[in-house]
Amino acid sequence: MKTFVNPEKSRWSQILQRPLMDVSGLYETVQGVLNEIKQKGDSALRKYTLQFDGVDLEKLQVSEEEWTEAERQVEPELKKAIELAANNIEKFHGAQKTEIRKVKTMPGVSCWQKAVPIEKVGLYIPGGTAPLFSTVLMLAIPARIAGCREIVLCTPPGKDGSVHPAILFAAKYAGVKKVFKLGGVQAIGAMAYGTESVPKAYKIFGPGNQYVMAAKQLVSINEVAIDMPAGPSEVMVVADKSADPAFIASDLLSQAEHGADSQVVLVTNNEELAKQVKAQINLQLEKLPRKELAEKSLKNSVLIVMEDEQKIVNLINEYAPEHLILSTKNYSELAERVINAGSVFLGNYTPESAGDYASGTNHTLPTNGWARSYSGVNLDSFIKKITFQEITEEGLKSIGPAIETMAAAEQLEAHKNAVTLRLKRILLDEG
Repeated sequence: MKTFVNPEKSRWSQILQRPLMDVSGLYETVQGVLNEIKQKGDSALRKYTLQFDGVDLEKLQVSEEEWTEAERQVEPELKKAIELAANNIEKFHGAQKTEIRKVKTMPGVSCWQKAVPIEKVGLYIPGGTAPLFSTVLMLAIPARIAGCREIVLCTPPGKDGSVHPAILFAAKYAGVKKVFKLGGVQAIGAMAYGTESVPKAYKIFGPGNQYVMAAKQLVSINEVAIDMPAGPSEVMVVADKSADPAFIASDLLSQAEHGADSQVVLVTNNEELAKQVKAQINLQLEKLPRKELAEKSLKNSVLIVMEDEQKIVNLINEYAPEHLILSTKNYSELAERVINAGSVFLGNYTPESAGDYASGTNHTLPTNGWARSYSGVNLDSFIKKITFQEITEEGLKSIGPAIETMAAAEQLEAHKNAVTLRLKRILLDEG
């Protein structure tokens, strides 16, 4: 990790630059694959699954036999852990439901809003270097609670053409009934356009690599909504002398092991703590099975020593981390000043891993600075809100003249007339 001591504000963006791959030509390549999927459907899906995943699939959808076999293969201890996490995720997201509340903006004028589930949603679960069955829970459970009528899940097949048993167990537990063996661009294209096998979705959720993100952004232009733009995983830890160096090192490494393009950042006001954390990283790194990936990620990562607390707050909000861990004595006070972050973890005993798996909050979060303008996935992500209004004769008499004046000022005579005709009728009726 590169170390910086009290860097000038003018250097912050350069120091905290995210490690993004060269995407020149990427969108053109992805668009070509999407076009073929749109035109040729399942045959294009099979072609690209063979090309990219090395699997020649006869059937794209997971069969009943595969569901049954997957449940048999998952160890009882993992099943219990998944069930515990699922219950907490359900409690947290279930509490996000809102009741319809009618508002009388003036006598005779009532307005309200109704939450309606998005009918058809598509969930993408990456394969890659780890089976992310936890992401199944994070996406499928709020979709079910919201009341989405059709939930389709796509995930890449292994070399043997199967889906990881834990992904299928989590999907079944969360209420998913349709799973397709599709990864990458072909999965996004299938859910965006619909094919002979895969139903079209109205909104697509889920993380992925640069190709998946490019595909999501391209299909969102005309075909389907997406959850958010996102990139590689990241964490920022803010710590003072009250923090435990071993805990901090473990949190940094837990994100570094995601992949070579992940970024971890430590900000502290204590140089001695910084040295201790570095030593702990070296110790813990040696024991990690994913040591190579973590080492590559650490090359993209930085350690900043900063004494001024307000500057630390400004740095947090400028970077807008996906995950923010506050391991300081005054973490509650500091948290109040955070305005840009995906998810915040408070105190020495709140590891980021808790949010990734089982505390109940959602781990599908905005990265690459998008936390400045996007929320993480929540119940509202699976809902659209329709407004309603009801105006009585009394209400139109009160509000009508203002509408007429405004419509006339905008030179929209038909708008004005829609009110004028009604007001005249009311006057006639009142005789």
